[in-house]
Amino acid sequence: MQHDLIAQARTWLAEDPDPETREELAALIEAGDTQELAARFAGTLQFGTAGLRGELGAGPLRMNRSVVIRAAAGLAAYLKAQGREGGLVVIGYDARYKSADFARDTAAVMTGAGLRAAVLPRPLPTPVLAYAIRHLGAVAGVEVTASHNPPRDNGYKVYLGDGSQIVPPADGEIAAAIAAVGPLAGVVRPEDGWDTLGEEVLDAYLARTDAVLAAGSPRTARTVYTAMHGVGTSVLTAAFDRAGFPAPVLVAEQAEPDPAFPTVAFPNPEEPGAMDLAFATARRAAPDLVIANDPDADRCAVAVPDPSVEGGWRMLRGDEVGALLAAHLVERGASGVFAESIVSSSLLGRIAEKAGLGYEETLTGFKWIARVDGLRYGYEEALGYCVDPEGVRDKDGITAALLVAELASVLKERGRTLLDLLDDLALAHGLHATDQLSVRVEDLSVIADAMARLREQPPTALAGLAVTSAEDLSRGTDRLPPTDGLRYHLEGARVIVRPSGTEPKLKCYLEVVVPVADAAGLPAARARGAELLAGIKRDLAAAAGI
Repeated sequence: MQHDLIAQARTWLAEDPDPETREELAALIEAGDTQELAARFAGTLQFGTAGLRGELGAGPLRMNRSVVIRAAAGLAAYLKAQGREGGLVVIGYDARYKSADFARDTAAVMTGAGLRAAVLPRPLPTPVLAYAIRHLGAVAGVEVTASHNPPRDNGYKVYLGDGSQIVPPADGEIAAAIAAVGPLAGVVRPEDGWDTLGEEVLDAYLARTDAVLAAGSPRTARTVYTAMHGVGTSVLTAAFDRAGFPAPVLVAEQAEPDPAFPTVAFPNPEEPGAMDLAFATARRAAPDLVIANDPDADRCAVAVPDPSVEGGWRMLRGDEVGALLAAHLVERGASGVFAESIVSSSLLGRIAEKAGLGYEETLTGFKWIARVDGLRYGYEEALGYCVDPEGVRDKDGITAALLVAELASVLKERGRTLLDLLDDLALAHGLHATDQLSVRVEDLSVIADAMARLREQPPTALAGLAVTSAEDLSRGTDRLPPTDGLRYHLEGARVIVRPSGTEPKLKCYLEVVVPVADAAGLPAARARGAELLAGIKRDLAAAAGI
């Protein structure tokens, strides 16, 4: 066993094109570190919710140039099998470690395989890549990013020519094509022959961002903005400038791309402490709202002044922003279908129904939301919003930020705030309170054990609310394809439990709906909602054994 592991590592080392990972792997072989080698060679990275994603390092279970070259070769083989030979593949990348290298390797492999390749001019937001695919008539796109993962990670997100991320069966067919790639020496990788795009592709995207705003709408909201050490600053500030909003006050410590993400433990606005510097800046600048993007700027976080909370600023939940944007689009006379994933708040369905609009629920991920027929607006609770599906068929943190700023400006002219509008929605549809129980693990078997336990002994009540139905989503439903998840409907509440597709986490999504008779009843409804969510969280953790 040990001998086989060393032999496998030596074979990998012999064809690794990257001096850094070669040195790293050679040291592990020299030290005879079989435990670490086993962790890297016990399998291969698999396509998940967002293509490939993993920790940087040597070996098939890490993100590195060898893995990326194989992924690119498999994708090229798949595209040619689909009759796309000679088609254009657009490649974008963020500012993480190795992203530019992975983008260049992908361009070389595509060129060598007889496809045309074009690389975005510099590290840019993921939605720019998603836009460029359709704008340039490409047959596929690749974005090198690990989004909001820790600094040591990178990833590889694949889109097809419709501008949407891959879904079954394409993901499985691409994975099979990757597995069929032989020795790397057989993968043709010329030194040149692909295009590096100029700023015109970004200019075209920015011109499109104007389309999300209503002509002549107020543009007075003042913002504090953080790019969370990612690639959003230059694009968001350009978009705000074009639209005529006041220039955002930047969180200086986080404005420039930095793959080390030195000021945050996890570069995700949802993580505890990630917004601390933004809130400190906001206390000095006194803006109308705080806007944050994640490192590849496809997500958008929003915070608002709230004197009732410590520090004076409150982060809005993704479900709250999702409902606010929906209400804004309804007021603007939007038509079409509103869509969300099953883990997002049921409030969107109520807003759509009252407005006479279509409504669809999908599996988790924008790869599903973006495919809804007639989509006008889609969102997911994890801070993702698609507000211009004709331009970007994916979540877009830049255009979402523009739309939030427009809504805040409209309300500001009326002497109102985003919190006032949330109150209006609670009075119209009931108070929809959401929360999440999220458990990060080192050992993935903890997640499997929790799911098995819940399947074998499903809870009959949570927080004193009877479970009225329990669904095992792995069997699929009449409206959803199979996925690893569990859904419980309770009297006035809903719970969904699923393993994360992008991180080693078990995620439980909780929602309670509390009726509200009038504005005077809002505080009591909020207290009841918080009480029920806390009780559900406690009882669910006990039922899952986590």
